[in-house]
Amino acid sequence: MQDKLRQIPSVSAVLSDVRISELMTDFSTEAITDLIRKKLSQVRSTIDNKSDIPTILEISNQVSDHIERNWVSWPKNVINATGVVIHTNLGRAPLSIESMQAAIDSSKTYSDLELELDSGKRGSRQARISQLLSSLTGAEAGLVVNNNAAALMLGLSALASGKEVIVSRSEAVEIGGGFRIPDVLKQSGATLIEVGTTNRTYVTDYEKELREETGAIFSIHASNFKIIGFTANPSITDLSILGTRSGIPVLHDVGSGSLIDPTKYGLAPEPLPQESIDAGADLCFFSGDKLLGGPQAGIVVGRKTYIEQLSNHPLARAFRIDKMNLAALTVTLIHYLKEEAQTKIPIWQMISVELENLRTRADRLATMIPGSDLYSVKVIATKSTIGGGSLPGETMDSYGIQVKVSSPEKFARKIRTGITSVIPRIEKDAVIFDLRTILQIEDDALIASITHTLQN
Repeated sequence: MQDKLRQIPSVSAVLSDVRISELMTDFSTEAITDLIRKKLSQVRSTIDNKSDIPTILEISNQVSDHIERNWVSWPKNVINATGVVIHTNLGRAPLSIESMQAAIDSSKTYSDLELELDSGKRGSRQARISQLLSSLTGAEAGLVVNNNAAALMLGLSALASGKEVIVSRSEAVEIGGGFRIPDVLKQSGATLIEVGTTNRTYVTDYEKELREETGAIFSIHASNFKIIGFTANPSITDLSILGTRSGIPVLHDVGSGSLIDPTKYGLAPEPLPQESIDAGADLCFFSGDKLLGGPQAGIVVGRKTYIEQLSNHPLARAFRIDKMNLAALTVTLIHYLKEEAQTKIPIWQMISVELENLRTRADRLATMIPGSDLYSVKVIATKSTIGGGSLPGETMDSYGIQVKVSSPEKFARKIRTGITSVIPRIEKDAVIFDLRTILQIEDDALIASITHTLQN
């Protein structure tokens, strides 16, 4: 065994390989040397009497492959051809051009992030965004943190730590990624008090549980599932009346943060933050990167006295939003104030696009793919979904390009891992490219990638 161990190439021998020498023109010699040591250590720890000793070339190939896979800019851009508008695995909402530029501008030099230019004194990164949120929702004030889970944790910790929070049994749910509302309540220091039944809850159920230890009434929109049939839930107006009468804050998590009524596009209703505030909710929580169409953020709007309590809590510092996302979110909100969301924000462009436009575009693109006896290409009617835990079960008519090949799985893998990564879906033994979620500026790259994959 010792003889075999002595046959393993040395670090210096691998460093002398031509391929490694080329890599060291781009990367740190120290980092590459450390990577070689790790690879050789793995060989030593796994080798036995039956093992073949890897050559210098084999070790250098392993090192090179590792660098090509891992020492590159990430995440990689992909074309979303799945038909899922807010695709969590693909980064949720793409930003408008203006929002992206704002993020770049905020980071390429210094900024007045926390400085009042008039007075020269320290300012707050929340001041301007709070005013924008007030203008859009009618709330007294607003606060932004790094995601909605953090916003909920902050709100519950600031207002209900050591107290009880009343939640309908039907709303004590898991909201994605194993993130469960009861666990959030526990981590915030609040105690969960479930009321009602899985399918029916009334205002009187909440009222019966009110006591001195009650810290908040909490209502959560079922954003990623539906309970249908024999159901009942109190409105936010009813809960707000109860909260006002008893002096207990009402917290409302609306999830997706849609500022536009989706019923305008044939979709189901979605709770709007401005409606929540109008109904009397003391605090309303929602995401920035779902139906709002902005960057990842957790947004809280509501009564100024409660927003101030959240702002002054120690977790507000831990959860605060960074300057790039804040800049992108600011411009996203301005799109709504300018009434240009449908023309500027990509997810609303996708949702609002006319079906006939998708058909015309699909027809044009399909003709650009060369024909062959080895595969077939045609335009088909299909269905898109919203995704991202928004509007569960809702679909939109769409058009896509259907590619039939001998092995759909192999084709899909090749086009996912190509120079231009395209993410289609496989349906009924065919590969589907749904035009609704493909940006028009990606059309040429899409056709080039499909053609290259089919011909190679």
